[in-house]
Amino acid sequence: MNHEDVVNDIKAMLEGAEPPVSSDCCIYRVPFDIRRLNEDAYTPKVVSIGPFHHRRHHRLQNMERHKLIYCKAFLERANASLDTFVHHIEEVEPNFRRCYSETLELSKEELVKVILVDSSFIIELFWRFYYDEWSQDDAFLLKPWLSTNIRLDLLLLENQLPFFVLDSLFNLSIGSAHGSDRNKIPSFLVFTFDYFSYYNRSNLGSRNITIKHFTDLIRTFHLQHPLQRRPLRIDEPVTHLQSATELLEAGVRFKVNTKSDCLLDLRFSGRVLEIPQLKVEDWTEILFRNMVALEQCHYPHESYITDYVAVWDFLINTSRDVDLLVRKGVLVNWLGESDSVANLFNSLWKNIIHLNFSSHYFDLCQDLNDYCRDPFHKLKATLRRDYCNSPWQTAASIAGIVLLILSLLQSVCSVLQVVQ
Repeated sequence: MNHEDVVNDIKAMLEGAEPPVSSDCCIYRVPFDIRRLNEDAYTPKVVSIGPFHHRRHHRLQNMERHKLIYCKAFLERANASLDTFVHHIEEVEPNFRRCYSETLELSKEELVKVILVDSSFIIELFWRFYYDEWSQDDAFLLKPWLSTNIRLDLLLLENQLPFFVLDSLFNLSIGSAHGSDRNKIPSFLVFTFDYFSYYNRSNLGSRNITIKHFTDLIRTFHLQHPLQRRPLRIDEPVTHLQSATELLEAGVRFKVNTKSDCLLDLRFSGRVLEIPQLKVEDWTEILFRNMVALEQCHYPHESYITDYVAVWDFLINTSRDVDLLVRKGVLVNWLGESDSVANLFNSLWKNIIHLNFSSHYFDLCQDLNDYCRDPFHKLKATLRRDYCNSPWQTAASIAGIVLLILSLLQSVCSVLQVVQ
């Protein structure tokens, strides 16, 4: 190859050099250092959605048949032809590609098929769930183990379709319905909220809510609303917080925060740390790992879920911390062994880059650390633990003090008599 050929090859290479990620990107591959800690938490178990896991895993092939059945039902119910849907998808396909963090190797024709089948499956599933319109053909999908895993798979960051595509296809499907009938049909966002209502702890309404995809929805469920309630971010990280056991030994009391529906609403006042109750279930790790991965990739300067995970990582070091928080009602352990819960929280914050921190959590951690540094608080906690741990122990301690005082008085009186 001569000099001119090399120059031409380099020019050709440079012509194809484009930014790999656009501002429209919202669906990401989980970073390698995070993914390798628990690959199963980011990989679909029963159903592949979107291009990242399309035909990558043999175990997902069984659901392809069910997706086609739901796609057929969707097209039969829709007020638009197959040709109309394909034409619409072909129009949005370039925008669809820009939503992904990697160049999609699928051809335009293949990608249009994936979008149509996967979107139709989701829309039809949500429709049947909302209206409770199930048939005998749904018996397999309604088995609890499968329906639960489908719902979880739809929340994985790598297993997403952009919400705008689902929403536009749904609107297209009801587009030519009669006016009165169309007004009775809720928006696709309402269908989505209904399907994932189990995770909507704060009972957030769909009004004025915009989402990128379903992983973004789960994160939105956990944030404070309205937006003005969210704490400011500061560039100073939290580097230390005592564990739950150490806080207890320093005199801090733990209490379930029942005044707030938001899981992130931790409060410290007086000597009481109030924490909303957290149920640790089989899928808790999956949800938090995917929300943290989303924040690492898309919300690095608004990582409120990551802040929450960091505080738990500080509070829980060993199974003793877990047992303490379970006794106080702050944690509900549905995993079984306390060590499993401790390992979960100790691993969620690994390999995470934290650019800033919630000002509320920063102040809370500072206040807790200041409280623990005060030797007077530790002395009070020790006295309370050793001498006033129960009504009987308190009564015995008071009786002992009274006897000691009486003995001292008797000794003083005896000395005075001798002196006189």
